[in-house]
Amino acid sequence: MKSFEQALELVIERARLACESLSATQPVERVPTMQALGRVLAEDLRSEIDVPPQDNTQMDGYAVRSSDLEQAAGQPMRVSQRIPAGAIGQPLEPGTVARIFTGAFVPQGADAVVMQEAVQIHGADGSMVSFAQAPQPGQWIRRRGEDVTRDQVVVSAGTILTPQALGLAASVGLAQIAVRPRLRVACFFTGNELVMPGEPLPAGSIYNSNRFVLVNLLQALGCEVSDLGIVKDNLDATRAALRAAAASCDVILTCGGVSVGEEDHVKPAVQAEGSLDVWQVAIKPGKPIAFGQVGRAQFVGLPGNPVSAFITFLMLVRPFLLRMQGVTAPQALQPPRLPVRAGFAWSNPDKRREFLRVRLQPDGSLALFANQSSGVLTSTVWGDGIVDNPAGQAISPGDTVHYLPFERLGA
Repeated sequence: MKSFEQALELVIERARLACESLSATQPVERVPTMQALGRVLAEDLRSEIDVPPQDNTQMDGYAVRSSDLEQAAGQPMRVSQRIPAGAIGQPLEPGTVARIFTGAFVPQGADAVVMQEAVQIHGADGSMVSFAQAPQPGQWIRRRGEDVTRDQVVVSAGTILTPQALGLAASVGLAQIAVRPRLRVACFFTGNELVMPGEPLPAGSIYNSNRFVLVNLLQALGCEVSDLGIVKDNLDATRAALRAAAASCDVILTCGGVSVGEEDHVKPAVQAEGSLDVWQVAIKPGKPIAFGQVGRAQFVGLPGNPVSAFITFLMLVRPFLLRMQGVTAPQALQPPRLPVRAGFAWSNPDKRREFLRVRLQPDGSLALFANQSSGVLTSTVWGDGIVDNPAGQAISPGDTVHYLPFERLGA
């Protein structure tokens, strides 16, 4: 059996090669910056300007020449101009100050800004002001290029574009962004027992929860999803579904039927239509998971138990799909675990690496969902993350464990 680390390394390498193949055949897309949320950046974003483009004030107040204030020694000084944001002031006359507002460019000759709360105003028209003390040069001024300098890479290729990254792109004037094409993923679900919500539930049948979990996880990753629905436990039907998916998609994802039972047809179907590597990964839940290829499409087969499908997707399929889309940052592919105090006991650990469903408590400790079975989907809704527990590792209350919030995994 592969360890989790071995399986992850193989998954990432497989995805890297697939990404290179896709890059050779699929041109990048240029989309409006406002529409690029969640896309993967295809080219470094470089600034053609300094940000800010000129020295400007951090707050409302008065632009001054600090040496003039030292000479004035607290005596009233004339306000020679008013500079709102968006206006260009005149060079500051010696012995005067300028009324200035947040974001406005500091006029030539001024070397500091005094906040309005520290200024004494004289006269009804506010044309004369005095200062208790002279400011230090540079006070309350944002310098030109303080945030971004010309030709600086502001966002690197391979980054998933967040709202703040798009704001940064906009701040350097980029109206369009080059992004990777969306990954086309076809998925289907095997099992004669599966029916859809809203349909009658015959004896021996179950509602297909995996379809709702996995399709939405794929869409949350920015994939273009073709949902082929439920495929009956039949070799010919499974082969036909694989051929149809491979004709138009980059990745095929199935759920169920990857084990070795007589009714598990996915493995022989993939072997007949392409190639298959079945990795028995030493994790719990989710030991059976398959990777392979059908035509030009990558193949991923997940186990059918709901929690197993959910966990294997988050821990192995998610980084695989992100890497295929060109994401390279290690922290995006495998987010760091957080050291958190266990508020529970786990006295009978498995010989495999375990992913335990937990919830963070108000006191900063972690509570454990009572039933850790791979069929109890309730644990993934009650919980807000997992404890990544090494094989054979017992846990006592107060021990430090490795906590991974679902939100870091896009769930």
